[in-house]
Amino acid sequence: MKIFLLLVLSTVSARKYLPIGRMAEWKTADPNYGPDYGQPEQVHLSLGSDFAYNMDTDDGRVGDEFFRQLEPIAAYVPYMTAVGNHESGSNFSHYANRFTMPNTDDNLFYSFDLGHAHFVIFSTEFYFSTEYGWNQIQNQWNWLIQDLTLVEKMLETPSSQEANNNRANVPWIFTFGHRPMYCSDFDGDDCTKYESIIRTGLPKTHAYGLEKLFYEYGVDVYNGTASPYLNPLAPVHIVSGSAGCRENTDTFVSNPEPWSARRSTDYGFGILRIHNATHVHFRQVAAAKDEIQDDFWIEKHPKHSYKHTHRRRPHKATYVPLDYCHNPKYCVHRSGRGDL
Repeated sequence: MKIFLLLVLSTVSARKYLPIGRMAEWKTADPNYGPDYGQPEQVHLSLGSDFAYNMDTDDGRVGDEFFRQLEPIAAYVPYMTAVGNHESGSNFSHYANRFTMPNTDDNLFYSFDLGHAHFVIFSTEFYFSTEYGWNQIQNQWNWLIQDLTLVEKMLETPSSQEANNNRANVPWIFTFGHRPMYCSDFDGDDCTKYESIIRTGLPKTHAYGLEKLFYEYGVDVYNGTASPYLNPLAPVHIVSGSAGCRENTDTFVSNPEPWSARRSTDYGFGILRIHNATHVHFRQVAAAKDEIQDDFWIEKHPKHSYKHTHRRRPHKATYVPLDYCHNPKYCVHRSGRGDL
């Protein structure tokens, strides 16, 4: 039996996190940044999904090897997980039983506070695994509302199963899921479809769409530019990952929309540093080149919040319209300009 020790974090110091995205067994971490994981003063949390490709392959032997490779990281740094489509084998049983996340029985959705931030990890796969039923979508939706509501309130009796700090103590809210709400290419799948059901909700009814929900509760970042985002009027979306797929990558659209600030097909990882209650810094690193590909700050005043007047701006094409359609061929009932 191996025994590992890690340094318990203080509650107020600046934090560095690595939202890695996919982590396949055959594509191991680049040695240039691997040593940082073992130093708690440098990295305090890592996030991942789509593990091992796949954990259940070869009767779980691929999953076993992946965890052996993960040991130098997870032994010293809290390794938090979000379920991806490659965990769907055997009804997500390997994912549910190989990991142990806080405040959850199956690791599919949960939340926790750390420093100035409230982290919400949820399952995008519920929207694509309806062969197991639809109740999981509603259950997660109800939990998200409860969790985000409690962030705004100081509970009289704190509970480890609920967000027990008010927004003054956790001014930043970060949500993390496997599939993004917005895409910079189009290949007829999701993400894939510009009308992502994660963002807009289920077909026809548009029920359980997460974009409006996250806006309503003031989420700051959902899984850049050279200038800082000062008091952003809506959540900032970051799509970052070290894909394990052996296939070629899709090409980006030739004329990207203004909301798509930076794009790269290089395999890499993101580094998120929460400096204090008002400043967050994000960098995207190309692993093979060991170079920074994107670098931006998010700054907000302590009393900043999203306003109802701002909510109407996307419909005027100043930002991404809620009914935005990049290719009218696939949504003939929409104008693509944000008109209702």
